[in-house]
Amino acid sequence: MHYNYKYRLDPPEALAETLLHHVDTCRQLYNHVLYKLNESDEIPARYKVQGTLPDLKSWWDDLGDVHSKVLQMVVKRVYDNLSTLKAKKENGRAVRMLKWKPPRDYQSFTYNQSGFKLKNTSGRPVLWLSKIGEIPIHLHRDIPENATIKQVTVKQEPTGEWFATFGINVDEATPEKPETPEKVVGIDVGILKYAHDTDGYAIESPDFSDERERLERAQRTLSRKQHGSANWEKQRRVVAERHVELKNKRRDFLHKLSNYYAREYDLVAVENLDAKGLVELPGNSRNRAGAAWGTFLRMLEYKCEREGTHFVAVTPRGTTKECASCGVSTDKPLWVREHSCPSCGFEMDRDANAAWNILSRGLEDVGVGYSESTPVETALPVDTVVSAKCVVEAGSPCLKEQPKAASRQG
Repeated sequence: MHYNYKYRLDPPEALAETLLHHVDTCRQLYNHVLYKLNESDEIPARYKVQGTLPDLKSWWDDLGDVHSKVLQMVVKRVYDNLSTLKAKKENGRAVRMLKWKPPRDYQSFTYNQSGFKLKNTSGRPVLWLSKIGEIPIHLHRDIPENATIKQVTVKQEPTGEWFATFGINVDEATPEKPETPEKVVGIDVGILKYAHDTDGYAIESPDFSDERERLERAQRTLSRKQHGSANWEKQRRVVAERHVELKNKRRDFLHKLSNYYAREYDLVAVENLDAKGLVELPGNSRNRAGAAWGTFLRMLEYKCEREGTHFVAVTPRGTTKECASCGVSTDKPLWVREHSCPSCGFEMDRDANAAWNILSRGLEDVGVGYSESTPVETALPVDTVVSAKCVVEAGSPCLKEQPKAASRQG
């Protein structure tokens, strides 16, 4: 399986200048290749463009300072971006020509297959990069012994810190998914409560109001500085640090919550949400963006694959309107938070009702049968509210043993 491991680098001032020189050289090569492609009548194959790199070195002295594999990955980056634009255009999106990269938009370079080595001499780990040297690295977690490092991407973050991301392949067998999953769960994500599941848990959304207030205060201070001055640059880094602080706390919560569901269940059913489209809708877009549903679902999907858990994304249409007991659809505005079926009289929190519908569709998609029993007949417990702080501290919503809902599976 393929994983990315990210570590912080601590380059001395001289090496930091060398890294910046490599980044800027790669950026100029990117713009040069893009210019040549725009000027040509027909875009040549990538390997042909890469074959011109030795000739470029004869008159472009700075290219000789950069490892050949790094230069080849710059060409690949141009072609990957062109492929992305082409795919968007084929999907009906209005796209323009690929633009040149200014310094602020190009902050990384990649070694692929060769030109790098991770060393650990006298207990001091360093990352050796060809034509750069040895850079101290903080290995806060070990790379698995059965892993093969395929590539290394070095990047400077807006905070000024340097990081190395290792792309590794781990030689391990993918766990087999059970043919008849026993522990199953349906999850409905939201804003007031981040997630409702069919085991009766309602996880509160994390409170980042203090972090957002510090970020806004730092942004206001930045707006009063003279653009480009030393004080402006200093405050810009403060703003970048506030952004990183908010991002890290959000991702910590999402990692722990997704890890819990992937490890504790044999099947996880969720809605196949168009997270980007939901953010673009008018009204409340800030809260929808802050919820990061797309990130949560992506984390959950790859962790389920890693743990051998069925991950099923079902169509979200009608999951809130449909009654989990009898299947009758009932329209209800967003401000109505309780589901009350006029047909069978079944009452439940609307998001918990949606979670049961998601689970039913997920079981049907994987071909798993379930009994005729409804949430009423299985004595579904009242939602147990779990704070986001508990998830972060304990790694799961289960701080103590809670009553479980009976499975709908037959």
